[in-house]
Amino acid sequence: MKITVSINLGGYSFNIDEDAYGELKRYLKNLELHFAGEESSSEILSDIETRISELFRARLSAYKQVIDMEDVRYAISVLGNPEDFSDEEAQSSGSKFSAPGYHRMYRDPDRRIIGGVCAGMGAYWSIEPWIVRVIFIAITLAGGLGLLIYLILYVVLPEAKTTSQKIEMKGDPVNIKNITDSVKNEFDTVRKNMKL
Repeated sequence: MKITVSINLGGYSFNIDEDAYGELKRYLKNLELHFAGEESSSEILSDIETRISELFRARLSAYKQVIDMEDVRYAISVLGNPEDFSDEEAQSSGSKFSAPGYHRMYRDPDRRIIGGVCAGMGAYWSIEPWIVRVIFIAITLAGGLGLLIYLILYVVLPEAKTTSQKIEMKGDPVNIKNITDSVKNEFDTVRKNMKL
């Protein structure tokens, strides 16, 4: 018999074993200390918690409704530890986590002109969005089918709203380093737009 604790992580409620809770709490405290000097630390930590929540939800089922130590260790192994991604060791340890991540096509809200379909397809295939846009325009001018395909894809493809989804759209692994880089890039973009 084990004691379970109820926690709220990334907007979702989880029941977690007491020992797994201790491990998760230590991990999150280490992350908090690691990112204490960053001006965007609260957003980085929030996105990491959201990613942990996604990983936990994927491991729960009708027969398994409590997060255990194995689930916490799995989430930590996917995200990595902060020391694994320090700037000094970025080249050597980056290869350890360089395997491609889950790759899914989304609509890209950041580089969209109309609905983000072409930008999302460009991010998925690692090509410039303008190339996809030219292809859609050519297909539309040739017979009008391009507009219909675009509308169908607009309805079918979900919009990349979270940081994890934006990273998955590019095919990168959703780990601490990529979440941190993504949040910093968003902060820099907002700062640059505010100065204009």
